[in-house]
Amino acid sequence: MATPVAKFFPHADHVGSLLRPKELVEKRFVFHTGQCSAEEIKALEDRVVPQIVKLQKDLGLTVLTDGEIRRAVYNHGIFEEVEGMTVIPDRSFTEYVPYLPYVPMFSGMGIKGFTSTKTTGKLRRTKPVHAHEFLSLKQCVAPEDVANIKITMCGPTWMHLRHGSEHTYDHAAYKNDADYFADLVQVFREEIKDLYERGCRRIQFDDPGFAFYCSEVTIGGMETAGVNREELLKMHIDVYNQVTADRPADLVIGVHTCRGNMKGMHFSEGGYERVAEQLLKNLDVDVFYLEYDTERAGGLEPLRFLPHGKHVVLGLVTTKSGTLEDIETVKGRVRRAAEIISQGEPRRTYEEALGQLSISPQCGFASVFEGNPLTEEDERKKLGLVVEAARQIWG
Repeated sequence: MATPVAKFFPHADHVGSLLRPKELVEKRFVFHTGQCSAEEIKALEDRVVPQIVKLQKDLGLTVLTDGEIRRAVYNHGIFEEVEGMTVIPDRSFTEYVPYLPYVPMFSGMGIKGFTSTKTTGKLRRTKPVHAHEFLSLKQCVAPEDVANIKITMCGPTWMHLRHGSEHTYDHAAYKNDADYFADLVQVFREEIKDLYERGCRRIQFDDPGFAFYCSEVTIGGMETAGVNREELLKMHIDVYNQVTADRPADLVIGVHTCRGNMKGMHFSEGGYERVAEQLLKNLDVDVFYLEYDTERAGGLEPLRFLPHGKHVVLGLVTTKSGTLEDIETVKGRVRRAAEIISQGEPRRTYEEALGQLSISPQCGFASVFEGNPLTEEDERKKLGLVVEAARQIWG
């Protein structure tokens, strides 16, 4: 689906989460031990959100988020709040798909599981999930900036990729994947519609799953388990397309393909070549946030599949360390990406290809509330580098 000309893609962007001030990190630790109330932590979050907005505005960023400071983990939200979902603390890795890259990694560290959710009843959205985040941000920005507020949320296929058909849902509630996804798609569509009606015009799905399809660990595990990865990938793309179908012409929807970002760790490696054609051509979203901060992401060549009407944000600045990238290197990679896209299929001018690109940090700075191993000043410098590189490239 071609992207309407009216949609705006700033050339300097960011993925979403930002470092929490030390006071808020400490307060969340206290909150999780039951020593402060939800009202107390919310009051502190309410004071911090305007600071987060000011940081972004001062640096010259156009897209604005609340830094995901109201969440303990980046993907918390819809799967925890929907009727029919049950949160399971320390859910055993025996109920996770064994070939996901982080399962053997954390198992080797002696960790036996993570908190997750399971569908134990019929799925139904009975209340707004992310509206409070949007409305809080809306109060902190000028009217002309409301359309630039971005809400991030967990992708609709994440739990299915994480737990497989056997453990994602109770089979007394859903007999098969088709039935499960039919109701889940409706939940996501209702949430997006609600956000849109409140004024939200930017939604980003955070989805490590598409990057996992690039991992040799995952691919080998799928082959051993007899899983047809091409069919599974197609099903997951189809689910997304059902969620995004018939969206309003001025609603920008993106997907961030994450390779893991827990306190600076990554979980998967492998270039986009295995998924690029299906993802870039067939996934009905407007913008792709692709991690390109290290060699583990492979080369830029898969960008040759980018069609007209879609946009790519190149994550060329790492959030996993405080080491500042060289601006000329960043600019050179953008130019190389534009050359590849221009020579792809269909061909286009270099200027047209360059217009389909933006740059950003490769991921958020705090996918979990403790944050990555860098300072707030490091974060400021990296975001500033993104803005300055974009200014020098695009004006």
